[in-house]
Amino acid sequence: MLRSAASALLRTSTEISSFCPVSTVRFARQSLRYPPRNRPFSTSVCLCKKKKKSLWLQLAEGQTMDGNIEEILAPLRLAVKEQGDLVRQMKQDGVPDVDITKAVAELKARKRTLEAKELSLQPKDDIVDRTKMEDTLKRRFFYDQAFAIYGGVSGLYDFGPVGCALKNNILQAWRQHFIQEEQILEIDCTMLTPEPVLKTSGHVDKFADYMVKDVKNGECFRADHLLKAHLQKLMSDKKCTAEKKAEMEEVITQMDNYTQQELTDLFGKYNVKSPTTGNDLTPPISFNLMFQTSIGPGGNMPGYLRPETAQGIFLNFKRLLEFNQGKLPFAAAQIGNSFRNEISPRSGLIRVREFTMAEIEHFVDPNEKVHPKFSNVADLEITLYSSKAQTSGQSAHIMRLGDAVEQGVVNNSVLGYFIGRIYLYLTKVGIAKDKLRFRQHMDNEMAHYACDCWDAETKTSYGWIEIVGCADRSCYDLKCHARATKVPLVAEKPLKEPKVVNVVQFEPNKGAIGKAYKKDAKIAMEYLSVCDECFITEQEQLLNETGEFTIETEGKSFKLTKDMVSVKRFQKTLHVEEVVPNVIEPSFGIGRIMYTIFEHTFHVREGDEQRTYFSFPATVAPYKCSVLPLSQNQEFMPFVRELSEAMTKNGVSHKVDDSSGSIGRRYARTDEIGVAFGITIDFDTVNKTPHTATLRDRDSMRQIRAEVSELPVIVRDLSNGTLSWAEVESKYPIFEGQETSKKDTVEE
Repeated sequence: MLRSAASALLRTSTEISSFCPVSTVRFARQSLRYPPRNRPFSTSVCLCKKKKKSLWLQLAEGQTMDGNIEEILAPLRLAVKEQGDLVRQMKQDGVPDVDITKAVAELKARKRTLEAKELSLQPKDDIVDRTKMEDTLKRRFFYDQAFAIYGGVSGLYDFGPVGCALKNNILQAWRQHFIQEEQILEIDCTMLTPEPVLKTSGHVDKFADYMVKDVKNGECFRADHLLKAHLQKLMSDKKCTAEKKAEMEEVITQMDNYTQQELTDLFGKYNVKSPTTGNDLTPPISFNLMFQTSIGPGGNMPGYLRPETAQGIFLNFKRLLEFNQGKLPFAAAQIGNSFRNEISPRSGLIRVREFTMAEIEHFVDPNEKVHPKFSNVADLEITLYSSKAQTSGQSAHIMRLGDAVEQGVVNNSVLGYFIGRIYLYLTKVGIAKDKLRFRQHMDNEMAHYACDCWDAETKTSYGWIEIVGCADRSCYDLKCHARATKVPLVAEKPLKEPKVVNVVQFEPNKGAIGKAYKKDAKIAMEYLSVCDECFITEQEQLLNETGEFTIETEGKSFKLTKDMVSVKRFQKTLHVEEVVPNVIEPSFGIGRIMYTIFEHTFHVREGDEQRTYFSFPATVAPYKCSVLPLSQNQEFMPFVRELSEAMTKNGVSHKVDDSSGSIGRRYARTDEIGVAFGITIDFDTVNKTPHTATLRDRDSMRQIRAEVSELPVIVRDLSNGTLSWAEVESKYPIFEGQETSKKDTVEE
């Protein structure tokens, strides 16, 4: 293994040396005007274990193995750092936005190159055998493509009995961990959403990807994915020169940054055709990812299947606030399906068209972003990949969560608290700590209204994938819906002492607006009456610069000039303060979490390549226990029935397997679907009193012997996490072999 890893490093060194000269010229050219400030780069990484360091961690910390990992990564780290310094300097110097955008695109491209190289250097034994795993998942019907007998539909999946049970347990653990322990208000909103709601949220105008079509049969492809696949195919050709490869590699790293016209030019330059027919393709067009429909038989009310569950919570804010006696802070949550009409779904459960989300909206006073329970998670050691680390070419590193908040790496303790709770939940349901990190969005990734955003990312065979987003969305959503509906979405906070505040509001000229817009004038004036100070200030600037500004409401557009509206500023005394809450939003993709759990818990039995199993934590295992009679002897059946009934009464999901076949084969069958424990009824159960049976642990394959009447309670406590297997072994005798057989009789 060491020799093969060393060979891989040497090959990588060769690749880097061929790549660096081209990039270095470009780096130097872009850095002439803004020479970078030299800073040391970090060699820390995110993949570490408390007890035993992985081979990858040892390498990433700089230990050599016929080659030094950091020597390979150093030029890439330096390139990222230089570009990050350049972007910061350009912002300080007030360089035009178009130039900053180009520089940021280059920064993101260099960062992706660095991350891809870091992943490529990991040892192969750290990667799951995805083919073998997916074969197990489909053979045991965890899930499969929907409508399979009709040929299937990509991006749509059906969950079988085992997958359904696992998913339900993951959701039940989520409800327990968040809704019950945090006293969160759960709601269930409709999936059908009228167009005006999603117009206000921005989804109608901005929720889109670029798509190309086969000109003859109309088959659609996502433009960036197809271009990338086409370039990779060209690069694999032995006739492709090193110069061409470097050029195409550069195009791939910049893929997310291209405009519609730039994509069109690239499709022409590289002569991209349909991969299935070889036909010509249309130029890239913008395609909205929402499923459109009409509500009602007349078709007069356009709507969509919701692309996220969050909007339903925002729209019910007023009712939820009343339910909470008008007090802040409070949180609301929703679990349900969302829909995105992906152009080219891929990667199994990672990119699909219908998926389950679990979202929380935590509403908090913007002036009181301090969580009272933050001390409960402050001592957690979590792998954080900050924005600063990303723009400086550093790796993620482990940090105490309390320190991250104190040092301003995480914006506030409310956001920090949820990061900690997310970490605890993910590790509880089976995600490996050493393959989990929280990556902060860089400034250019965040929406203009967001204060701070972190994604929980997991390392899989597909690379690092986002499974949870945790964002401080400020008050953007509530303000947008309040402005569109003219319903104030605010909370009232009694003041200890009256205070004088500055008020900014529009002063409409009713006569001028009425003359211009007749019966629609009332709509415009109602809209102006609910606008917030930030919006008013922005429009006032437009009014002073251009003499007019435009508002849109209820499907109508109103152009307002200086003679129609002015801005009034005055002071007033308040006894009650109106607060537009800020929102902290953790958003969980359940399918992606499930897929990560599959990869992180999939194993092959040592010494037997054909025996695979999933080491799901007992909390989420599809079945907590199997009940296995040693054979089909009828003497065992009363004990099977007794155990099954007792398991049911104790709320323990279980599976009885009384089929023919050796006990070892049946253990393997239950291990393959991740059953946590197994009870075996043998001849000692029948012949001896008190009646006992064996209890087997799936992961260690060790067994103990206990009374039949005790076993259901033991399994229940093991499944709830109130009892550990080590404690069970210390209390009950280890099973080493059956003492009696069918022919033996023992007198009572």
